[in-house]
Amino acid sequence: MADEDDGRWPDWLTVCRDDAPQAPGVRGAAVLAGAATRTRPALFAAMADALALPTHLGHTWDALVDVLRDRLDSGPLTLLVDDAGQLLADEPADQYALLLTVLGDLATTASHPLRVVLREAPPS
Repeated sequence: MADEDDGRWPDWLTVCRDDAPQAPGVRGAAVLAGAATRTRPALFAAMADALALPTHLGHTWDALVDVLRDRLDSGPLTLLVDDAGQLLADEPADQYALLLTVLGDLATTASHPLRVVLREAPPS
């Protein structure tokens, strides 16, 4: 099943399984490996690498918002997180919620579209 949201997720967010056909917005996406995003510092580093973000990116949510907003000023962006169940898995749950809030705010206010695709491996 390519899109498992059944209307539960906002338009900018897609949740799908790894074995699904190509999800909308995935072609040309910046890909993050879930295993490399288990902590907030690791997530920031993975995003900096995948998006070629400035080296002065701080490790705060505000700093991430600033550089992502600057990136979205230049065109649309799709973030694809493989093995999304590992995203911020070693952080308190409020950090995952805060990430979704940050991305949602950007998706609804940035000058170009932001899409986020969370792709999870199918059950074994």
